[in-house]
Amino acid sequence: MSVATLQRPATSLRRTKLLTTALLAVFLIYTLVPLVYLLIAATKDDEGLFNSFGLWFAPQFHLFGNIRALFTFQGGIFTRWLINTAFYSVTSAVGATLLASAAGYAFAKFRFLGRDFLFALTLGAVMIPQTALAIPLFLLMSKVGLVNTPWAVILPSLVNPLGVYLMRVYAEQSVPDELIDAARIDGAGEGRIFATIALRILSPAVITVLLLSFVATWNNYFLPLVMLESSHLFPLTIGLADWYEVSSAGGGGQALFPLVLTGSLVSILPICALFLAMQRFWQSGLATGSVK
Repeated sequence: MSVATLQRPATSLRRTKLLTTALLAVFLIYTLVPLVYLLIAATKDDEGLFNSFGLWFAPQFHLFGNIRALFTFQGGIFTRWLINTAFYSVTSAVGATLLASAAGYAFAKFRFLGRDFLFALTLGAVMIPQTALAIPLFLLMSKVGLVNTPWAVILPSLVNPLGVYLMRVYAEQSVPDELIDAARIDGAGEGRIFATIALRILSPAVITVLLLSFVATWNNYFLPLVMLESSHLFPLTIGLADWYEVSSAGGGGQALFPLVLTGSLVSILPICALFLAMQRFWQSGLATGSVK
């Protein structure tokens, strides 16, 4: 075999690595540029937003003034929106995680009539856009009198088909049948086995589903838009969108643009902190779920 023949695979491998690195760099820039713009824009007042380059700071630094105005504007309603969002997200995430954990564990470790059919329906539900369900859910909630209440946002968010899939895959691979049988022989019931043994083993997947459900509810826009009317029940997504509409309407409303951008920056900080704090858990959970 000639030297040229040996060099061809090495050259091709280097080109592939270079192309992959370049592609990842493009995606990295695509992801970071909006965040950089948001961080810089939050330091500007209304004049600086329109009279300076978007990706660089204005001569005047107004970040702290914008934050102060954000939490005092309209009687501090932004704080109320922040509390609402946290309440909706935490409640929905905990409930959805418990339901997905129980359902995934049941699909993985129990044999019952219609199991495969029900799981196929669950996988099919993953492909249904949430916006397509908003109007039917509104009609359903209006029938039972839950429109314009927190339950109209929380109850639909408890269903997480992707979480059920991830929990089933993880439970099949990580929870030994022998351990369950041993617990049954010792007299433990199925509920106790799930709560004291299975959930501890499933903790990486539980954290992953918890984070995914939390972020999905935190960023949810269309469902609260349809379900809620009172501004005191709004989450951050609806409240900031309302401010943006007021700003875009003209008539001096452009002074709200710095508040919208600063509020957007503040709204992503809890998610970033949560992901960083639980990074090793959700990464291992997603890696295990992807093996299937």
